[in-house]
Amino acid sequence: MRIFVDTSAFFALLDRDDANHKKAKEIWNKILNPENVLITTNYILVESFALIQHRLGMDAVMGLQEDILPIINIEWITSGVHRSGVSALLAASRRKLSLVDCISFEIMRNSGIKTIFTFDSHFEEQGFHCIP
Repeated sequence: MRIFVDTSAFFALLDRDDANHKKAKEIWNKILNPENVLITTNYILVESFALIQHRLGMDAVMGLQEDILPIINIEWITSGVHRSGVSALLAASRRKLSLVDCISFEIMRNSGIKTIFTFDSHFEEQGFHCIP
């Protein structure tokens, strides 16, 4: 199965004080198997690096880079997908919905990915199957 991985999952995996840390570790251990392909985007990585560096520091960024990302497939955002994400964001006109989320929705729909490892409720609102 192809599973998309969101910023909220990366953060919960790395922050031992996060309310979702224990659940994130359990899920991570379950989805790490040869049957699954884990996917994220370069936009999620930019968002994740910034969040993790700001809140947890460079050691946590190093953990993401060295321990997690080697087993993740990274989808690079094209200018067309970027434009579609911006259009979706502007059409939604919701303050708490991010461009990165809208880009993720586009990538998941275009790639036929239905499952995401996230703690962000926006993905469920969009009809995706969220783990947890």
